[in-house]
Amino acid sequence: MQTSNGRKYKRLGPLQLAAVIFLTVSGGPYGLEPLLYYVGKGGALLLLMIVPLLWDIPTIFIVLELNSMMPVNGGYYEWVKRAMGKRFAFYEGWWTWLYTFVDLAIYPVLFVEYAAFFFPWLTDYKVPVCLFIIWLSAALNILGIVPVGKISILLTAIVLIPFFIFFVVGFSHQHNTISSLSLKGVGFSSIGLGLYTVMWNFMGWDNATTYAGEVDKPIRSYLISVAIAFSIVFAIYFTTTIIAQNSGFSFARLNDEGFPSLGAALGGHWLGVLLSVGGMASTLGLFSAVLLSVSRVPKVMADDKLLSPELSALHPKFNTPYISIIICAIVVSLMILWKFDELIVIDVSLYGAALSLEFIALIILRIKTPDEHRPFKIPLGIKGLCVMTLLPLSVYVIAITAEFTVSKRAPIFFAIAALLSAELGWQIIKWRNPKIAD
Repeated sequence: MQTSNGRKYKRLGPLQLAAVIFLTVSGGPYGLEPLLYYVGKGGALLLLMIVPLLWDIPTIFIVLELNSMMPVNGGYYEWVKRAMGKRFAFYEGWWTWLYTFVDLAIYPVLFVEYAAFFFPWLTDYKVPVCLFIIWLSAALNILGIVPVGKISILLTAIVLIPFFIFFVVGFSHQHNTISSLSLKGVGFSSIGLGLYTVMWNFMGWDNATTYAGEVDKPIRSYLISVAIAFSIVFAIYFTTTIIAQNSGFSFARLNDEGFPSLGAALGGHWLGVLLSVGGMASTLGLFSAVLLSVSRVPKVMADDKLLSPELSALHPKFNTPYISIIICAIVVSLMILWKFDELIVIDVSLYGAALSLEFIALIILRIKTPDEHRPFKIPLGIKGLCVMTLLPLSVYVIAITAEFTVSKRAPIFFAIAALLSAELGWQIIKWRNPKIAD
């Protein structure tokens, strides 16, 4: 139980946490559909094997170590602040806030696309449906973390069960083989788009730490929950891609119509219906879980006088940062008209920059406090950690470089402008409060 102002609040348990992490990071293979279209059979499986090793595993390790040192609300913001001061902590919080606005704008739009499998006319009412989803999720988050955790378990089951059935149908109707792993013949820009697709579908492990202060036995719970979530995410992505690549289904059509159409082609309309329901549950769960994580960041920034103090206000009954949640919902409501592929590019570009600060914070804290208790510690020295940091950075740089080869560069330029806005925001803070300590 969690006590505040004489009230008691329930904490999140390992199973609920695993469900929330699964929905924060993945929500199932939904959104992975463009991968085969971009890089083909061998390329899709190759990226699904390489990206988790270079992008996810290092990220998970730093999350587990730093969270075991500081299992507090604010997560990565607090890590960067302790290692590098308030200036870079503001960068971290600001970039995270911005990329999450972009990320959140994706899910209501995807919900409408999957719901259109039942009601094609629904696309004509995309804006009101998206707004309903945004504000319903905001209301759920205001009620507290435990309701979100319970709903996450239900939504995770609704996401996974249709895919388990899809796997049975897919393997019983096909001779499933693994293609040779190769990117031969794939253009550099297509590789970049493939990287962005896989990176987006695997990112968000650090987001699950912003509410660590509301988790029961956080160090143990995060170790168990992250292991469960990663195993499920990798297995379901890899298996789905193998079935899709051997189905004979057009990759272009898969990109346009999604997994429900593939399911209908393999097993009949009923399977398409199940996968559509799963897609709708996935987008709802992702939105709610990501909103849960990002709404805690403005509060800790406001506590440090980096944002307006109103953002630190807690709901008198539910003890949740309701002002922060409402502001997040307002901003996302203004962004739902953006295009899906552009949002992914902006999203990953901003996230990669914020993630880089977390890697630097890990190295600095190892140097500053080498003897501090770390229940989970990466078995590497400083040089090893520096090499480990280069792995996700290399994937990030390749993806951005490849995007510059495409004529449509607006998303990258927008992301760069958003990154630079952090320094402008910091200078405004310093001007309004010259005594603020860095």
